[in-house]
Amino acid sequence: MIIKYRLFLIVMVITSSILNACENTETQKNKKMNIAFLHHSTGGIIFNGNSNAETGLKIDIPTWIQDYNTKHGTSYSITENAFPKSKPYGWNNYPYDYYNIWVKNGGEEPYKEEPTLEILTKEFNMIIFKHCFPVSYVVEDSGQADINSEVRSFENYELQYEALKKKMHRFPETKFLVWTGAALVKEKTSRETALRAKKFFNWVKDSWDEEGDNIFLWDFYELETEGGLYLKPEYQAGPNDSHPTVGFAEKMIPLFGQRIVDVIENNGNKTNLVGIKDY
Repeated sequence: MIIKYRLFLIVMVITSSILNACENTETQKNKKMNIAFLHHSTGGIIFNGNSNAETGLKIDIPTWIQDYNTKHGTSYSITENAFPKSKPYGWNNYPYDYYNIWVKNGGEEPYKEEPTLEILTKEFNMIIFKHCFPVSYVVEDSGQADINSEVRSFENYELQYEALKKKMHRFPETKFLVWTGAALVKEKTSRETALRAKKFFNWVKDSWDEEGDNIFLWDFYELETEGGLYLKPEYQAGPNDSHPTVGFAEKMIPLFGQRIVDVIENNGNKTNLVGIKDY
């Protein structure tokens, strides 16, 4: 009798856990999610997509999200913003710049007209940000890392990213989705520089990223390079141009969209880092 009672209790506990998990997932799906996407030109190409030549239908991230809402009864919306703007801050969105605006000069007031995390997290439930391809111009380390330096070196990037992670952890109710950096075409860099860039992006994936926190990755670098060092020739917008093609953007939209909704609904557990479903 005692054994049967214990078995009954075990079954009830397991059933309750499953029901709670399902309930939490449904609650998350039904929750209105405002998403901010902060980017420059490469991000704009992916976000805005293209009109499909065969169907004539527009393929872009807002349309993908809206289609997902229609099919799944969700209420997600995404807004894009150039961050930072060319004036007054300047057209730079490297690790130093996010650190400079969000950590060093964070607070309740904008910094040079740019919103801090204190401001953004009041309006958005998810914040997605990226660097444009000049982030891959990684110079040699000097041996004197400086968190306040604009020099694009691994040692400086590392300090700036650690400070950014600590700051983002202060907003546990907000989910952050960080792109790994955009790659350069072979003609615009050297092998040594490309190797340093890859080292940084691998560090972001293998060391900086933590399980169980509110920060997630979308591995754009892997998608552009397919395991190599440079933006693949078939994906570059033109000779010596490190922007991706709109054709490449079309392929990226479902992967990016899937990664976004998986992070919202499952903490990214049902897609891999490039947005492919793991089940």
